[in-house]
Amino acid sequence: MTDRPTDGPERHTTAPYGPLGKGHAPTKDPMKGLRGVMAGTLVMESISLLLVLTVILRIDGGEHWTTFNWMYVTAIGVAMFVLGFAMKKPWAMAANWILQVLALVGGVIVHISMGIMAVVFILVWLYIMYLRKVLIERMQRGLLTTQHT
Repeated sequence: MTDRPTDGPERHTTAPYGPLGKGHAPTKDPMKGLRGVMAGTLVMESISLLLVLTVILRIDGGEHWTTFNWMYVTAIGVAMFVLGFAMKKPWAMAANWILQVLALVGGVIVHISMGIMAVVFILVWLYIMYLRKVLIERMQRGLLTTQHT
């Protein structure tokens, strides 16, 4: 027999913990930093969506500038801005995804430019959720540097 590893499933399993063990709780909360990124993203998104107001005012001679349209865009933009300051709350992510869907719907009922902005930011939010998942997995396995200092 040889000492070479096999190509079976036991070769590709990951250890429950990193090489230094589980470690202790991180000295700085990495989720706090991630919440800051999410809050900043919401503020940037609210500014971008509020700029849609200038588009619907100027495109097609102001044909899309109706009371419903500008109130809809303003309400979603302001709600995103306010939600950026509430990212610590347990309901904040659910509210965020509801606002993302409403912004996407606005692309259909208000103007396509709002929908394009919504799609761009939905992709950004999907990437942030992926980073959050990886961060939580790394914390659970003890792979963060602050868990071993």
